[in-house]
Amino acid sequence: MAVNSRSKNLQAMNITSIFSRIHGAFSEAMAPPKFVIDRRTIEKTWKLMDKVVKLCQHSRMNLKNSPPFILDILPDTYQHLRVIYSKHEDKMHLLNDNEYFRVFIENLNRKCKQAIKLFKEGKERMFDETSHFRRNLTKLSLVFSHMLSELKAIYPNGVFCGDTFRITKSDASEFWKNAFGDRTVVAWRVFRQTLHEVHPISSGLEAMALKSTIDLTCNDYISNFEFDVFTRLFQPWSTLLRNWQILAVTHPGYVAFLTYDEVKARLYKYINKPGSYVFRLSCTRLGQWAIGYVTAEGNILQTIPQNKSLCQALLDGYREGFYLYPDGRNVNPDLSWAVQATPEDHIKVTQEQYELYCEMGSTFQLCKICAENDKDIRIEPCGHLLCTPCL
Repeated sequence: MAVNSRSKNLQAMNITSIFSRIHGAFSEAMAPPKFVIDRRTIEKTWKLMDKVVKLCQHSRMNLKNSPPFILDILPDTYQHLRVIYSKHEDKMHLLNDNEYFRVFIENLNRKCKQAIKLFKEGKERMFDETSHFRRNLTKLSLVFSHMLSELKAIYPNGVFCGDTFRITKSDASEFWKNAFGDRTVVAWRVFRQTLHEVHPISSGLEAMALKSTIDLTCNDYISNFEFDVFTRLFQPWSTLLRNWQILAVTHPGYVAFLTYDEVKARLYKYINKPGSYVFRLSCTRLGQWAIGYVTAEGNILQTIPQNKSLCQALLDGYREGFYLYPDGRNVNPDLSWAVQATPEDHIKVTQEQYELYCEMGSTFQLCKICAENDKDIRIEPCGHLLCTPCL
């Protein structure tokens, strides 16, 4: 009886999967005309990149030469695109037929235009390092950095290897291969539907928050490179979304889209509170975490944990007295249960942690979906918080 029940469930899952893929294919067929890759398009892209670089070179911008440094990232991206172009100059149709490259160039165009728009609208405020416009430029710099890392991984030495890209974790690799074959990139909606069959996504709000974490290049597509980064960050596969919830959604120490310098500035507020810490995705070593913390001597250090999960690193750091106060808060989540094998799929939070999360003025003030605006809306009856633009 149990075997028949399981067989029916698998059959239902397969039917659901087939219908979702048919729906995805139909949606793609009805989409606007595809972005065309030719010499003119690539040269136009280079001109946009050059314009962004010149705007950023203004003496009053006073950009710091530390990662992610846009004045290094865009020229490096240009050079890598030149290498790719030189290998396809007499066979441009191959680049146009390549789904990943088309999506990449279209996104690069869009992001350059966003940067130019920031300068146009921000005017004098672009020279103020504390302005909203400058913060958005920093966020774009991170996105450009992610895009360059991805491009180099998919086109090493200018040769396409996206169809043979190796996803590090075996379970994650098997999932991608079974679901998407040798595709390098899939639309977010298709990826979400397929992942949901294995790791249920509870709501549209959770899906939006998940997308903001995994879509490193912010282009509404998920590449096998981005999937590899995400599954390394939130391993093991069996509890992938639970791990993500614990670390990137409910933990007060997580900071999204922050740079090395911004972490130092943030922790400086707690310079007299040794043990204060935050953690973020490393922008120079994608797939690894960077933890910033205040030492007993009043220094601010950042470290990248090696050969252990972030949960284990935070636990070890807590026991050793390094990571005590997430973003300066006195309440430090107990992660000991998270590193133990358990069949429990739900996240356990104390009443104190829940109240901290729901407190509008807490260090959870940034919307977890866009990581840009302050949260100011509470969804009922679930109690989730987000900002008005995301709603």
